[in-house]
Amino acid sequence: MLSNQASLSTKSAAPVKLTWTDKAKSLLSEIWAYRLSYLFIAPFMFCFIAFILVPVLAAVCLSFTYFNAIEPPRFIGWTNFQNLISQDLTFLKYALPNTFKFAMIVGPGGYILAFLLAWLITQLPAGLRRWFALAMYTPSLTMGIAMTIVWLPLLSGDRLGYLNSILLQIGFIDEPLLWVTDKAYLMNSMIVVTLWSSMGVGFLAMMAGILNVNPELYEAGRLDGMSSRLQEIWYITIPSMKPQMLFGAVMALVSTFKAGSIGVELSGQNPTPQYSGHLIINHIDDYGLIRFEMGYAAAISVFLLVLMYVSNKLCWGLFGSKEDE
Repeated sequence: MLSNQASLSTKSAAPVKLTWTDKAKSLLSEIWAYRLSYLFIAPFMFCFIAFILVPVLAAVCLSFTYFNAIEPPRFIGWTNFQNLISQDLTFLKYALPNTFKFAMIVGPGGYILAFLLAWLITQLPAGLRRWFALAMYTPSLTMGIAMTIVWLPLLSGDRLGYLNSILLQIGFIDEPLLWVTDKAYLMNSMIVVTLWSSMGVGFLAMMAGILNVNPELYEAGRLDGMSSRLQEIWYITIPSMKPQMLFGAVMALVSTFKAGSIGVELSGQNPTPQYSGHLIINHIDDYGLIRFEMGYAAAISVFLLVLMYVSNKLCWGLFGSKEDE
């Protein structure tokens, strides 16, 4: 008798399973209850879906097809990816190694440089700080103008080029060097120019993070025996601004991997001389905008997207936290 009552009580306490119709009605009623909040985020969601989600999904779908922009896409499976990693010698010999070299120097180099400059600027008085911050941030906004009036005259390969003229006058070189048309110098020129223009939004975020560190932490550190600025930076400043450090790392990563036109702009040649400045972005432009092999260009884009995702996860592992994920 007792067992029958216990079984009846467990059956009565069991949760009622909702049908898909009931779940849909519950979801719609909850959305309607928060309709004003959804209205506020609607513009962002529309832009995200139209300009990020849809292009990414289209690129993934096209990467499995042969598409020449004239005929309808034809499904070919993994052929584009097989050709990319086994037969595309330009990609394997130039684009991929050049991109890794460029990213390994410009990414961490620009990131460290942005932090150091942000820290140095925060040590200045407030009046000077604004002007120095503006001077560091402006190159990232006016890169096209600076390319025309600064870098191209500076790196010109004749005696009239500013850099060649200075080096010839001091006797450092005997003849003009082709800074942007010689394969031995083009990549180094690309790295220098990109580092100069890398003080963008990530730089401002780091400077804001440094300024927002609680000054009482520095006082407590001095009481605990910290005797140098380097110890304050390592044990107080950097741990206190991990969100800004993460944002700066992601921005440096994105700007590095999407860089590609810098080599073409400097050398004036597409492709760059002997592919010395040929990056993955240039490879995508070559197949997508010149050869019109859209399916293969989409496959390269998906490869670059996966590469950026892995690098992004590495940045989250270094500066992120479990609460942020």
